[in-house]
Formats: sequence, C-alpha cells, structure tokens
Amino acid sequence: MQKFVEKKRTALFGLPIYFTTYTITEELLQIRKGLLKITENDCYLYKIQDVTLTMSLLERIFGLSTIICHTGDTTDPIITLEHIKNGAEIKDYLIKTSDEMRLKRRTINTLNINADDLDDALEE
Repeated sequence: MQKFVEKKRTALFGLPIYFTTYTITEELLQIRKGLLKITENDCYLYKIQDVTLTMSLLERIFGLSTIICHTGDTTDPIITLEHIKNGAEIKDYLIKTSDEMRLKRRTINTLNINADDLDDALEE
C-alpha cells in the first residue's frame, strides 16, 4: 500500500509553513486544513477523472509543483494540491490508482451528451 503525505509549502523557498496536509492512500485523497479549526475533505480516488501537473518558474526553482484533479465529487469538482514536492510521482500514482479503483468498483465515466444538439447538427 503506497501512501503519500505532503504538506502545502510556500512557493518561495518551499517552506512548509501552511497548516494544510495532503494524504493519498490507495482509495482516498484527504485534504486536512487549519490550525484552530480543522477541516478535512475526502475524495475517493475512483472519482478522479483527470489530473494536471503545473509548475511555475518559482516552483521549478524550488522543486515544487501543483496538481489539479478534476473529479466527479459534488462538494469539490476541482481539487488542487498546491506547492508540493514529488508532484510528478504523485500525479502518476493518482492516474494509475484512480483507474484501478474505477475497475475495482466497476464504475465508468460517462459524459452528458445533449441529444438535441446532435439531432440539430445532423439535420444541417
């Protein structure tokens, strides 16, 4: 069972001074924020549909990156893991594991295709 625990860092010098922790297990992505009031947000990995890795110039200088996860989650359709180390490795893990979890749970991604638009396009 591979598990990643990363802390949100400052873009300058990559110091972990924020009170945000990202924990990724085989089934769950958890974001825990706060010092006095702690908020935890969980997203099952099978709900992650697409993952994007971005690295600004400042992030590249200090070995950081930002991962953007597009999910089917109702509370957070876009989850951002900001200024973390090992971003490429975590992105690859998220992609691979989310596919495995969808197969394990026998779920599929479906797109909402508006049939009326298709009929209009065919008539033209």
